[in-house]
Amino acid sequence: MAELSPGSQARRYVLGLGASAVLAMALAGCQLVPKPRPDLPPEEAPPEVERPPEEEPGPQLPPEETLNRVAVLVPTSGANAGVGQSIANAANLALVDAGGERIRITVYDTARGGAAEAANRALAEGNGLFLGPLLADDVRAVAPVARRARVPVIAFSNDSSVAGNGVYLMGFTPGQSIARVVSHARAAGLERFGVLAPAGVYGRRASDAMVDAVEDSGGRLLAMQTYEGTAGIRAAVARLYAQGAYDAVLVADGGRGAATAAPLLRSGANARVRLLGTELWATETGLGRTPALRGAWYASVGDSMFNQLRSRYRARYGANPYRLASLGYDSVLLTVRIAKNWRLGRAFPERELRDPVGFAGVDGAFRFNASGIAERSLEVREVTAAGTITISPAPRSFD
Repeated sequence: MAELSPGSQARRYVLGLGASAVLAMALAGCQLVPKPRPDLPPEEAPPEVERPPEEEPGPQLPPEETLNRVAVLVPTSGANAGVGQSIANAANLALVDAGGERIRITVYDTARGGAAEAANRALAEGNGLFLGPLLADDVRAVAPVARRARVPVIAFSNDSSVAGNGVYLMGFTPGQSIARVVSHARAAGLERFGVLAPAGVYGRRASDAMVDAVEDSGGRLLAMQTYEGTAGIRAAVARLYAQGAYDAVLVADGGRGAATAAPLLRSGANARVRLLGTELWATETGLGRTPALRGAWYASVGDSMFNQLRSRYRARYGANPYRLASLGYDSVLLTVRIAKNWRLGRAFPERELRDPVGFAGVDGAFRFNASGIAERSLEVREVTAAGTITISPAPRSFD
């Protein structure tokens, strides 16, 4: 467990950011980027989780406390320690950069003793907001603990099934990425789609999202095939092509699966098929080393601001952050902005999380929808031999 709080030295450091001036602009209050949608008034939070701060006390703070406490729940030991520590370190950077004088952040390890135990310890120490956990199962364990204490959870998972009833998801969900890249493909004249997905929860979610995306865009989904491990990809591709000819095929897998599938999907008479990917591809750095993946499209948040964060992170910690570190950074930016209206010892003003206009951060514009899932403004990228290029910029508003 580690505590983070800004001080005079931290504030002096912000004044000297220099090369991170663009980051500093985003930090200045986490100002919104998108314009509001006039047909979407602010949504009422469910009565059981909406607690006006002036009426509901927050968790019991120590008598000497002068800052509202915020818990960062991430794995800092075990198999996922690397990404968890990256998120925690980025949260620390955000607190320094944003000058969050109203909050104190404490990091709790969800891998040692379990996420529920970490949440209970955080409540006992007076934390009134949870940032994290990272894993969907940990969110399921923490949610009822937080709900009983009327403490909101801003989780880093990408599993939409854990959102709602006081749980908000910052994670990058496959549904939004797939909808964006399919929309772009349809605008480019592609009509006939197929899906190749790994067996398991993620593959099912991606396949379901593809069904909705193709239907909503007026395309035709001809077939879907799943496989067990990379060894099953060849047979799955054969089954897929036995069911039709495609303009585009979604490969709902990470870099290894995509690199295995691409040469099989783009061979012979199918050499011109367009390959589509999911948000998983945004964390891959070597996609272009596979020639068959060059020209593939996928949708993701932009990297320009994250690249600045990476430089700041590397200078401070001597290592590169995991890509998901931006979730820790942006969740603290969001907290600092809302904490201006968070009275000491009162419940976190959860209503403000549902601002329909949205917020801005390292990963661009976002807002939480009625289900508690972060809607994001995504760009479409094309894989090249040298990396990726942006072929369709992220929309500047949610309209």
